[in-house]
Amino acid sequence: MKPTEELVHEHHAVLEALGVLEQVVQSIEDGKDSAYKDFENLLDFFKGFVDRCHHGKEEDALFPAMMKQGVKKEGGPIGVLLAEHEDGRKHVRAMAAGLASVINGNTNALVQIRENALSYRELLFGHIEKENNVLFPMAERVLSEKVKAGLVEKFERIERERTGEGAHEAYHTMLEGLIKAYGKK
Repeated sequence: MKPTEELVHEHHAVLEALGVLEQVVQSIEDGKDSAYKDFENLLDFFKGFVDRCHHGKEEDALFPAMMKQGVKKEGGPIGVLLAEHEDGRKHVRAMAAGLASVINGNTNALVQIRENALSYRELLFGHIEKENNVLFPMAERVLSEKVKAGLVEKFERIERERTGEGAHEAYHTMLEGLIKAYGKK
């Protein structure tokens, strides 16, 4: 599998997680205790799968390889995507802080959870579209087959080091359970 195909495949899992995010948040607002654990699982997915692993592959492997081929960071697509990665991290931290506040009895933090969940979802929808339709086709044009093969190896190492053996499968299993419980949106 080409490195960009792997990233697109991972985007499908991200979109599935985003598809249940609002329903999980609604369940928290409705006072369903089981939703807290489901939300914690989603936050773990966003931190582990999306940020450490997926964004790690982009930030530490794909983007540098593209910049070596002349794709600009500043004033170019890579700079925009990096800024969006950081915006996503802020939303995830705010959702986690909101959940901690709600668990400690501050129901006012429900607004913080909802606003950040919706903003994160919208951010990633647009982000994924940019990567799938602009950045990845650009990568296919500017990167040699040798560089692409090297990226596949780097991706495997990043995945192993940042999420651990079997973590991808565990994340997918968790997502399947959430989709069964909440349905796709």
